[in-house]
Amino acid sequence: MKLLEPGAELDGFTIEACIHSGGMAHIYHVRYTEGARNPGFPLAMKVPRMTAGDGAENIVSFEVEHLIMQALAGSHVPRFVAAGDLENVPYLVMEYIEGKTLDHWLDLPERPSVSEIAQLSAAVATAAHSLHQQNTVHLDLKPANVLIRPDGSAVLFDFGLSCNALYPDLLAEQLRKAIGSPTWIAPEQVVGVRGDPRSDIFAIGVMLYELLTGELPFGSPQTQAGMRQRLWMDPVPPRKLKPELPEWMQEVIMRCLEPEAAKRYPSAAHLAFDLRHPEQITITARGRNVKATGFRTHFKRWIKAAGMQYKPSPLPTEQIEEVPIVMVAVPNKDVTDATLYSLRQAVARSMGTRPGAQLACVTVISPGQTSGTSDANSETSAQRKYISTLRQWAQPLDLPGTQISYQVLESSDVAQALINYAKGNHVSVIVMGAATHGLRTQRFVATVPIKVAIDAPCTIILVKQALPFELLAEQAEKLKPMWNKDLDAPF
Repeated sequence: MKLLEPGAELDGFTIEACIHSGGMAHIYHVRYTEGARNPGFPLAMKVPRMTAGDGAENIVSFEVEHLIMQALAGSHVPRFVAAGDLENVPYLVMEYIEGKTLDHWLDLPERPSVSEIAQLSAAVATAAHSLHQQNTVHLDLKPANVLIRPDGSAVLFDFGLSCNALYPDLLAEQLRKAIGSPTWIAPEQVVGVRGDPRSDIFAIGVMLYELLTGELPFGSPQTQAGMRQRLWMDPVPPRKLKPELPEWMQEVIMRCLEPEAAKRYPSAAHLAFDLRHPEQITITARGRNVKATGFRTHFKRWIKAAGMQYKPSPLPTEQIEEVPIVMVAVPNKDVTDATLYSLRQAVARSMGTRPGAQLACVTVISPGQTSGTSDANSETSAQRKYISTLRQWAQPLDLPGTQISYQVLESSDVAQALINYAKGNHVSVIVMGAATHGLRTQRFVATVPIKVAIDAPCTIILVKQALPFELLAEQAEKLKPMWNKDLDAPF
């Protein structure tokens, strides 16, 4: 369709200016022609470029985006307003959001810092997780489709290639070939597997790789054979290109770019967690390696990939619920040995039914309790002491293959600190003692568990203390040296 002129009217909308003219669509600032109709936010209109020479996928993509945008909600997608039909003029009107796409950071003359890129990528992973929680997989994540607001949060655009598990997959029905942008497409998409949220994690890994190294991990292949190579090929380790990159960042990138989806992060929430807590990442050979993967490994993968073919994916919500982030709130003052024991037993049961889940051990202390002075070294030492205590508490859990992190929070409001942590890290389950505010004061004030249960964004498991009588003395002796009873902390 030809470019619309400013002042032109279309179905009750007035065109103000063209803000983007791409190969697939034109984007315009628009407003309601009738001034009385005010949605309360600025509007943008997307008009796809459909000509006689365009393939059927352009039409199908428009229908897909129209369908999916109406089904999405939340702050990580623009609000849907209206749409035009294919018989007249196809268009989508949505909320216009201020910000910069990730292309802005790629075009900077100097590479952003590792911490800035980690922050940007964590925002993208958070936005992707929001989609996955709505049974939608983007499947075309790339810098041009990710906008970063001034507050640092991410908004995702362009859902023409997306898949919502609750709606017919029109693209899969129409086309039995790789659908996606060749640079960012995941290996399973190449063989026709759509609907796996870990495909978006792969795309985030590609963006991370380019942001940090200035190179594309797999180039820009234009043929099916070129794209299939990522089913068995590893990219050059980022630290071989940029030796100054920390090992933890390479660990994150290479895990995102695993050829097999099962070896990637199990959810975008897990990826966001690692990017926000790099000090908690376990470094493996992925993070340390600076040599290219050997021929033998690639050959084995090639043999395995030769048999890969299309198969349906389970619901995204089911996949991410199977591998949640579990948070356990561990008291550090005025708590019985039986409660500590019971908490550990409850966590063991919860994690045992969720292979691959991540455990976050959290304790809350009041401001200033890390040190009696303002000496930063003393505060750091005290933080390490609390973290060491958490590690000792978790050691008997014996959860091989489980990533465990430890966090000491400072706050005068224990309940709110736990709630904020759960929200900020996409925690799915909180395990905490049924009475943890202090045994002497709980009868006079609302307990921390009650406050958390009221406002928590996820499932709460409240654990009553229960310790077999014959084990009580034994457990008490084991736990005594782990907890400093002189620490004056509320939780």
